[in-house]
Amino acid sequence: MALVIFSSKRSKPLMAAIFLLLGLLMSTMTGIQAIGVCYGTLGDNLPSAPEVVQLYQSSGINNMRIFDPNPATLEALRQSGIRLILGVPNDDLQALALIPNAATDWIQSNVLTYTPDVDIWCIAVGNEVSPTNAPTSQFADYLLPAMKNIQSALLVAGLTQIKVSTASFPQLLGSSFPPSQGSFSDGVSSFINPIISFLVENDSPFLANIYPYFSYTGDSQDIPLPYALFTAPGVVVQDGNLQYQNLFDATLDAIYAALERSGGADLQIVVSESGWPSEGDPAATVENARTYYSNLINHVKGGTPSRPGQAVETYLFAMFDENQKAGLETEKHFGLFSPSQQSKYQIAFN
Repeated sequence: MALVIFSSKRSKPLMAAIFLLLGLLMSTMTGIQAIGVCYGTLGDNLPSAPEVVQLYQSSGINNMRIFDPNPATLEALRQSGIRLILGVPNDDLQALALIPNAATDWIQSNVLTYTPDVDIWCIAVGNEVSPTNAPTSQFADYLLPAMKNIQSALLVAGLTQIKVSTASFPQLLGSSFPPSQGSFSDGVSSFINPIISFLVENDSPFLANIYPYFSYTGDSQDIPLPYALFTAPGVVVQDGNLQYQNLFDATLDAIYAALERSGGADLQIVVSESGWPSEGDPAATVENARTYYSNLINHVKGGTPSRPGQAVETYLFAMFDENQKAGLETEKHFGLFSPSQQSKYQIAFN
């Protein structure tokens, strides 16, 4: 965009207005919706929904992702100014795919009831569904039909501004190294390619959950900890003319490459989850978590080696430690805040 500013001796107010307009334009060109935080509720000691919304606001967190349409959360978000990714749980996919009017009823109950008071910008239908991932493979056949039905229900309701996507993850990749050779595995191509086509047709983002922590703990012999924490002093991976100093960028660019090979070259990627636990594993320390979150927040503003200057909207996982989460002990310790609402890391979100 070319900006032409004409000089004039007549009006200081005119120049002030021009500089104000310039500032707004630069903000539009270089800014993103910035950092969001995922709000999970798998704890028996968490603050009330109104208290959580107030904590988002007082902390300068303007974006939230929730994993199900919790009425208390949605009520608390009214007139809050917080942008929301609203989740559809995996357990709801079959009904939304197969039962007539189920999607219409879902939109009526969970979207129309709250808009426009609640700024829902995206609906994430399902989370980490994959035909080759045992915990979620049972939902694979229902995912795309559910997405299409939700999309159709939004169109009928006149809510064309709300995007429909699904939260994916790097395990769908068959190749991720070097990043430029990223591609989806043969075992998921018939599953993911129609989803990519749907996203392209509807100008919706590709949501990706990216966790360098899990990559590091799964292969600490080959992945240096500084590479996972954004603290590597130099280039770790050379990929043609692209240089990588952190695993987050390498993973993200591998997904970009895979999308390009599958007809989604122009899709925006929104990182729908990324985090580092503070307890439960030798690498899960408060210092490592603080380092990761702080560096991630600062880093995503600048894009990746293959997409420099294209800031990446990113949602940190998660707002609170959740003492009722299943799985490894680390799963309970991804919170940026303790249940008492005390910040664990003293970091600036935006």
